[in-house]
Amino acid sequence: MNEGAPDLSAWSLVAGFLLLAVPIAFSVAFRLGLVKETIVAAIRMVLQLAFAGVYLTWLFKWDHPALNFGWLCVMMTVAALTTVQKSQLNLRQILLPVVVSTFVATIGVVLYFNCFIVRLENLMAARYLVVIGGMVLGNSLSGNIVALTQYYESLRDHEGRYLFRLGNGATTFEALRPFICEATTRALKPTLAGMATIGIVSLPGMMTGQMLGGSSPVVAIKYQIAIMVAILATVTLGVGLALWLSSRRAFSRYGILRREIFTD
Repeated sequence: MNEGAPDLSAWSLVAGFLLLAVPIAFSVAFRLGLVKETIVAAIRMVLQLAFAGVYLTWLFKWDHPALNFGWLCVMMTVAALTTVQKSQLNLRQILLPVVVSTFVATIGVVLYFNCFIVRLENLMAARYLVVIGGMVLGNSLSGNIVALTQYYESLRDHEGRYLFRLGNGATTFEALRPFICEATTRALKPTLAGMATIGIVSLPGMMTGQMLGGSSPVVAIKYQIAIMVAILATVTLGVGLALWLSSRRAFSRYGILRREIFTD
């Protein structure tokens, strides 16, 4: 195997950015109005990844457990904030439950992964704690957004069905169960679809990254299997906790949905 992927020159990156002409031209041709959004997204990507390159270099160099865990906490907090904002829910009402669910799911699964799957002596090693944490966190972020959005929009649009069940003797959990099931199913479907087609339709990032870095395909596949299961576990645990904990704040003592949890 080679020592790793060749470095990309400045001209190589310029050639890569020329591919932006495809979505921009498509947007112009069909009047999608996405030219500005595409350019802004590309600029933000460059700036954020440049910043990531700097801090990851220093994190890997220092590799201090407290610093590594502190940065993971920053990542999880930003993810929780983004989840609430994208779900169009009241930050003051829903943020704490989402923060708790994000921290519990991410930290629990990542430490399990490092301890029992990779079997690291140093569970807080930056190369695993931050990188694996970022991978599972990115997927749980999208899952939480889908689940919370679906759950509360469905409750608001079909509140009569919920109140009907409640009025006919159902407990709050029994009345909410159909909404929880629907929201959880929608949140998990993208991850399950990815697992079902991986290796045939797509070659995922961790696997391709390891092979470009010089690892054998067999080793890369083993890691990819482990990380996909870890991602599914994180999304499931995070969504379940987010729905349960946020529901404790979203309803009055009589089981009535509080309107102040919505931003619109």
